Amino acid sequence: MTTLTTPKPTSACATRHAYRSFAGSTLALARREFRDALASRWFLLYTIAFSVLAIAVSFMSLAGSGSQGFAGFGRTTAGLLNLIMLVVPLMAIIAGSGTIAGERERGTLLYLLAQPISRAELLLGKYIGLAVALCCSMFVGFGLSAAVLAWRAGGAGLSSFFMLIVFTCGLSLSMLSIGVLLSVLSRRSGVANGLGLFAWLLLVFVSDLGLMAGTVLFKLRVQEVFAIAIINPLQAFKMGVIVNMNASLDVLGPVGMYASLTYGNALPWLLAAVIIGWIFMPLALALVMFTKRGGV
Repeated sequence: MTTLTTPKPTSACATRHAYRSFAGSTLALARREFRDALASRWFLLYTIAFSVLAIAVSFMSLAGSGSQGFAGFGRTTAGLLNLIMLVVPLMAIIAGSGTIAGERERGTLLYLLAQPISRAELLLGKYIGLAVALCCSMFVGFGLSAAVLAWRAGGAGLSSFFMLIVFTCGLSLSMLSIGVLLSVLSRRSGVANGLGLFAWLLLVFVSDLGLMAGTVLFKLRVQEVFAIAIINPLQAFKMGVIVNMNASLDVLGPVGMYASLTYGNALPWLLAAVIIGWIFMPLALALVMFTKRGGV
């Protein structure tokens, strides 16, 4: 008698099936997180606040430019720079700090982990959903600001404004990664939010003051000051936006002059790489810690 056996799937087929299952579960969780973010009050509040501030900066830039075209977009980009460095990191890091810690505190994390999904799928799904929600929130503000500028000053100089949007999205994703890492480390959402606020203050205020004090106290060389400065994703963001505005980094003093002379055309890529590194490194660390952690 001939025995019929069912052929076993090859390893390549099994790998493709596992990848499709992983991607499908992750995207399903991302859609759920995105819908929850759109329905939350923080998303509406941040979107309205950022949009109002962006439009206000646009009108002030137009009123002070005295001309049209690039002056409108260029002045608005410069005006939005400091606003973004304050508001966007706070938005992203607080949003990220409530992901896992919030689910853990509400007791829903155990329910989610009981579903046929892995810890990696859960964390990545929540991160992707929040990342899309944050980018959409900023696109609303930037879109309204660009509409005002196009209406009053034309479309010249739009490329610098577009690069501002790209760098801002990168900055928000890096801060979101830091927030997610703090959320994984915390048992309660209040602790995670407190750590997020501390990290925000450290990056926004203490780093600048500490760098200036350290330069004077330890008599740091220009090369060392530049290396320490670009470790901070906010400083990398600021320099990246200034460079892509076709403006000189001489406004940043000797450090800016050293960066321009040393790296030249490679400087924008170096600064972008720093921001990308801050996106993936905290997220990878959070992923490893969350997947290896026992219990909830």
